[in-house]
Amino acid sequence: MTTLAPGRPEPHGRKTLVARVVRQRGGSPARDFFQNLVVKLPRSLAPLAEPNFRLLWMGQAVSAVGDSMTSIALAFATLSLTRSASALGVVLGISVVGTMIALPVGGVWSDRLPRQLVMLTSDVVRALVHAIVGVLLITGHAQLWQLAAGAFTFSFAGGFFQPASSALTPQTVSAPLLQRANALMGLSRSATNVAGPAVAGILVALIGPGWVFVIDAATFVVSAISLALLRVDGVAGKAKANFWSELAEGLRAVTGRRWYLLNLGAHALWNFAIAAFFVLGPLVAKQRLGGPSAWGLISASMGVGAIAGGLIALRATPRRPLVVANLVLIPAAFMLVAIAVPLPTFGIMGVCVIGWAGLTFLNEVWFATVPQLIPQEVLARASSFDWLLSLVAMPVGFVVSGPLADHIGIPTTLLGAAALMAVPCFLITLVPGVRHVRRTEAGTIVMEAV
Repeated sequence: MTTLAPGRPEPHGRKTLVARVVRQRGGSPARDFFQNLVVKLPRSLAPLAEPNFRLLWMGQAVSAVGDSMTSIALAFATLSLTRSASALGVVLGISVVGTMIALPVGGVWSDRLPRQLVMLTSDVVRALVHAIVGVLLITGHAQLWQLAAGAFTFSFAGGFFQPASSALTPQTVSAPLLQRANALMGLSRSATNVAGPAVAGILVALIGPGWVFVIDAATFVVSAISLALLRVDGVAGKAKANFWSELAEGLRAVTGRRWYLLNLGAHALWNFAIAAFFVLGPLVAKQRLGGPSAWGLISASMGVGAIAGGLIALRATPRRPLVVANLVLIPAAFMLVAIAVPLPTFGIMGVCVIGWAGLTFLNEVWFATVPQLIPQEVLARASSFDWLLSLVAMPVGFVVSGPLADHIGIPTTLLGAAALMAVPCFLITLVPGVRHVRRTEAGTIVMEAV
């Protein structure tokens, strides 16, 4: 049976790794300081010894602070203008549409151009958008259509950033350290997602939502500067064809790999089914658990689980990464079972910590595995379809969960959704291509010859 093997000796010790980086890149006082610092830290922080990843991580960690606050600011800004939940729904829906339109386009351009240039441009556009929105709110000139236009433009630019980011991170760190690098990126996001909304609520109450948008714009500037300082090799691809040919090539990179396509299908079903938890969970909390405070505690427990999953991913390097990652995704199905019963609030919270830790672990392993199995010249396009499929599945689940619960009942809907989450994630581990993906003694991930 495959295990996580957290205690397995590393093929390269930390001192050996840092020494290799020094030999490859030369020395400088600042670089030597960071490298000597990393030698003294746990091996889970070894990716920070590599200058490109260190720059990327610092920029994205700062940007994540702003990202974690803007959803609160946007909600209260919209409600302050209209006092209408429907208007907020329209703004959020427009935001999702912007991302969906941009993802496949962003995937093509992220394989055509230097990926940090695509990300930098996206950051600059998003900084300008939120700076403008912030100024409009602060000066009292904001209107609903401007918030909607800003949300669309912001999300459209973000749709370019995501596939470029998925493809750039493997260019900034050695392959054996990629999972730990992804875990460090995820941990910074998870930590800010726990504290950021609370801080945003305080700031909105004290100084208004406009200033939160301005703060977020400043964090995008920091991210853009870190990207401008990156020095990564270009990706040599084929001679460029027209847009549609390149898009089709990216789609073939997904459909031509059965293990990849089936994994995406299983994960899309998981995303579709988890929507029932977020739609019906608050209703169960209101009717059976005491109200909004119970749901707030349950939601906070998922943030704790995300941090726990990231910490595990820093240490655990499974020999059969896709098998283990899909299996640890299954416990999240019990979140739906727990709220269908329902268990007491603290019992549901415990299940949510475990379930969300599994999801976070899956994500970090997934984004460390796929880049080592997909050619770099099509990786951004393949990633764009990965993100698009996930983005489409969950909103569809949001739409159908309520009517289905009205028809067959909340417990039956939740239990059916739990089965839809768990069964495909188990079955996918029986696919030969998934089982043949393994980690070598050197720490890289390969597809085993049949």
